[in-house]
Amino acid sequence: MKKHTIGDEIIQGLTEALAHAQGKLTLRTYTVPTPPTPIPPTGITQIRRQLNASTPVFAALLNVEPITVRAWEKGRRVPSGPALRLLHIARKRPEVLTVQ
Repeated sequence: MKKHTIGDEIIQGLTEALAHAQGKLTLRTYTVPTPPTPIPPTGITQIRRQLNASTPVFAALLNVEPITVRAWEKGRRVPSGPALRLLHIARKRPEVLTVQ
C-alpha cells in the first residue's frame, strides 16, 4: 500500500477542483455554521423547562453531570464546544434530545 503524503493530497484536491470547474465532477459542498453564541443561564433553564425535565434528566440528555447543568443555570460555568452547540439545537428543536 502506497503511503500518501501531504503533497499527494494537495495534488488530488487540485485535480478534483479542476474537474469540478470543468463540469466533469460533482463535489459535495457544505455550509459550515458559525460558532454558537453563549447562552445565558436563564436560556439554559428555559430549554430544560421546555422539555419539562428535571436537572438530572436534562443532564443525562446532554451527557453531562447534573452539577454541570446546575453550574450553567447559576452562571458559575458556561457551556462550550459540543455542549453549547447541542444546547443551540435543543433551543430550536427540544425533541432532538429525546430521540433514541
